[in-house]
Amino acid sequence: MTPKKIVRIPSLKTVEAFGQHIQSLNLDLQFEPGLSTGATSALTQPLKFNARTIGNRWAIHPMEGWDGTTTGGVTEPMIRRWQRFGESGAKLIWGGEAMAVRPDGRANPNQLIINDENKAGIAQLREALLQQHEALYGRTDDLLIGFQLTHSGRFCRPTDKKRWESRVAFRHPLLDPKFGVTSDAQVFSDDELKRLIDDYVRAAKIATDVGADFVDIKHCHGYLLHEFLGAHTRPGPFGGPLENRTRMLREIVAGIRAVAPKLEIGVRLSAFDFVPYKPNPELAEPGKLGPGMPEDFSKCLPYRYAFGVNQNNPVQADLAEPLEFFKLLADLGIKLVNLSAGSPYYNPHIQRPAIYPPSDGYQPPEDPLVGVARQINVVKELKAHFPKMIFVGTGYSYLQEYLPHVAEYYVRHGHVDVVGLGRAVLSYPTMLVDATTLGKLETKLVCRTFSDCTTAPRNGLRSGCYPLDDYYKTFEDAPKLKELKKAIGVPK
Repeated sequence: MTPKKIVRIPSLKTVEAFGQHIQSLNLDLQFEPGLSTGATSALTQPLKFNARTIGNRWAIHPMEGWDGTTTGGVTEPMIRRWQRFGESGAKLIWGGEAMAVRPDGRANPNQLIINDENKAGIAQLREALLQQHEALYGRTDDLLIGFQLTHSGRFCRPTDKKRWESRVAFRHPLLDPKFGVTSDAQVFSDDELKRLIDDYVRAAKIATDVGADFVDIKHCHGYLLHEFLGAHTRPGPFGGPLENRTRMLREIVAGIRAVAPKLEIGVRLSAFDFVPYKPNPELAEPGKLGPGMPEDFSKCLPYRYAFGVNQNNPVQADLAEPLEFFKLLADLGIKLVNLSAGSPYYNPHIQRPAIYPPSDGYQPPEDPLVGVARQINVVKELKAHFPKMIFVGTGYSYLQEYLPHVAEYYVRHGHVDVVGLGRAVLSYPTMLVDATTLGKLETKLVCRTFSDCTTAPRNGLRSGCYPLDDYYKTFEDAPKLKELKKAIGVPK
């Protein structure tokens, strides 16, 4: 069932109107009525992490531009993006870029690969970030930079932007047809996984060699290690009980600690998942995708193909196993976690709430504020169970003008430690600097979730903020994106 007409955030001209709208949706979503600045802001407070200090309470999430070289190397747009991460003022850089641990694990042929060949280029990215940050903010000793290590698994397209070369943890009744999985040969064997563990460890050694403070062992968004957390039906040592489904993580951590004992480790996790969604054609308006609806899962119950989901009703979260996962992280001495949800490939509305869908998505099946509140409250619940861990929250960008109001509330009340920003900083890197120094935002730069940054790479172009960033407005891919959207019927 499609929601009633969604009230767009820019139409809510005051924080009071924003609050009234939240009440009309009956949501548990809190906010500060006014923004504090300087040392009075919760967002500017330092945070202790082991022997280090993180200088404030906002982070930059990892972002791919689909704009590296075909050998996974560094390019000018990539350097510019990392400079803007430094410009953001964020004192926690979570990943910077999703870095494939080997060439066939890329989600696109232009994804950054963390290997010896690209080592100097990756060092250049880090140095560009540091230089920009120090030039603007005067110090970098309170800046923590991590690299995100990944294998794209089901979403591999390492040689052709339009052809899946999926490798998977297990056969999935709903996702296999969507992503070209037709053979058991595409399932990783146990021996292949042992070699992949070695690839992660080698990548972590390169990360520490070029100065990374930590690595993120990526467990989110349906990529391979996240998929392994849902491998209930896989036989053998990497499937079935949770102990087996986390074997990859435990062995990667052990390997990293052996070769880089001073390197910190974090985990970005999709803390819950739903079944895949698709557009409902019966409710589609002319020229638009239909609102999202779940794929028919009636023949897949109990739903043993995901992590953090109610197996009897897989459009609801179940945090029982995520809580067990966090106990494991604590046992492993991992204190740095970054929470997301679901996957941008098959249920983007729970992962990145937005008003405008990407070209391969669907119209929102709920007010996007529902998705924002869902993620925020899951983080709040998990933080309450593990107060000594540092939690980075996700899903804030849709809040737009009111992002700092909500972020400050949840940080001030200890429900999250750090608020993460992703593609919203492509158009407005200094959003939270302005919020905490000026007490207001430059509204013309605020991301309106047009999803061009996703539509472009879904169709073989490079990702960027084409509507708001002058660099991408005149970028060579801009007219291609405009024509593409016109051809496939994406509304302006």
